[in-house]
This record gives sequence, structure tokens and C-alpha cells, in this order.
Amino acid sequence: MNKKILIISTSPRKNGNSERLADAFLNGAMDGGNTTEKISLYDKRIGFCKGCLACQKTGRCVIHDDAETIVGKMLTADVIVFATPIYYYEMSGQMKTMLDRANPLYSADYDFRDVYLLSTAADNDEGVDARAISGLEGWIECFPKARLAGTVFAGGVNDAGEIDGHLALEKAYEMGKSI
Repeated sequence: MNKKILIISTSPRKNGNSERLADAFLNGAMDGGNTTEKISLYDKRIGFCKGCLACQKTGRCVIHDDAETIVGKMLTADVIVFATPIYYYEMSGQMKTMLDRANPLYSADYDFRDVYLLSTAADNDEGVDARAISGLEGWIECFPKARLAGTVFAGGVNDAGEIDGHLALEKAYEMGKSI
């Protein structure tokens, strides 16, 4: 079955390691016959949530920036994939801000069921991505029809391009292809 997959690359660095991981997932998903779209946040204007909760009544955020369009795409995606570098053992601030700005989805009839997390870090120790996974699971918990369907972590990569040849690229490709 062809699924509509939205990949959100949250790295502030163009062509960084987490974006390359996102591209591997994207290529696998396309090879699996799915409809795909990747959005990179590095060139987007996304303000912080004001916590006014107006979106719960109107279905729209009072802030009119790039998050508005992205949230609209999240609403209609079957699968959402987030790619993030790990900063201080947590998701990037850009990813957290995007999750906060997706608050209009809370009261919406959203299509997504499966959510994936792709992450990279300079540190290669076990569990480096645990807090990022936990943070995303907290967001997913607010969407009863959705679940965390899988994660891929690439450790030991810091400078842009260090991920080349990393086993996580193949894992991300295969995960995307299996959807």
C-alpha cells in the first residue's frame, strides 16, 4: 500500500549528518513505492509557541510562519519521520520548537499513525538518543492513534559528512523501504 511519508529534517546545518540519514530513509521509502516529501528546517522561519491555545479552538496557530505549512503537511501524512542531531543528549531545539508548534494537530483528525526518529551524535555510547526518544514519545502520547514505529541512531559522527559509510545509513534505508 502506497503511504504518504513526510520527513522533517530538523538540523540547523545544511547537508549535515542527520539530514543524510533522513535522505537514506527517504530513498528507501521511495524505492518501497511510497509518496515522499522531505522538509528541512534549516532555512525555515519558525517562532516559538506562545501557549495561548487558540489553535485548540480554531485549528490554526496565531503565528503565521513556516510552521503553519509544515503542520498542514503533518496533518495529512500517513507517516512522519523526524531527523535530528543530538544536542546535550536531547533532540535539537529546532525539533522541539516544531513539535510545540504542531499543537493545532492535538484536536484535529490527523492521518499519521507511524512516527519514526532518526538521530545522529558525536558521542557513540549506548543510550545517547534515549532522551530524544523519550521526548518524542511524550509528544506521540498526545495522539492516541499514533505510535513510535522505529528509531535509527548514528553515533560517532560530528563533522558534516562523517556519516558516510556508517551502518545507520543502510538501516535507515531499509526501514524506509519496509513501510
